[in-house]
Amino acid sequence: MKFLARNLSLCGTVCLLLAEVMGAASTMFAGVPTLDDNQSQNYLQLSGRILLIFMFMTLLHFTFSLKDLLVNCVGMGLMLLVAVGYKTKLASMVMVCWLIALNCILNDFWRHRSTSIMWDFKKYDFFQALTVSGGLLLLTAFGPGGVSIDKRKKDF
Repeated sequence: MKFLARNLSLCGTVCLLLAEVMGAASTMFAGVPTLDDNQSQNYLQLSGRILLIFMFMTLLHFTFSLKDLLVNCVGMGLMLLVAVGYKTKLASMVMVCWLIALNCILNDFWRHRSTSIMWDFKKYDFFQALTVSGGLLLLTAFGPGGVSIDKRKKDF
């Protein structure tokens, strides 16, 4: 399940990237009127946001220590904010910092010899988490898209 969740979060990063490429391709000719039908772009951004938070579900630890409980509550709150699109840029930036810190702590492949099997596993997990943090940076740079609470608040 952990492997599936991490790969789904990578698919979310690709969806966010594809949505931005679709948005850039529609403004290719300056001054030429275009139809403003970007429903597919909005739904790609929504699915990318939702798939991107699967990475954080793999980092939750269900133990009864106070530290793990606090980390899980903060993580779930940030995941919920990103999924519904409320204060998305701020929440995704906090998630990037949190993911990079956890990634350096949990996936420290540089502490193992290159002939060790743990070196391969941790290196794979490290770069996979780094890719998801890049997707979160895309979310920070371009925003949540049209299907979000931030967009609805801006329209009113």
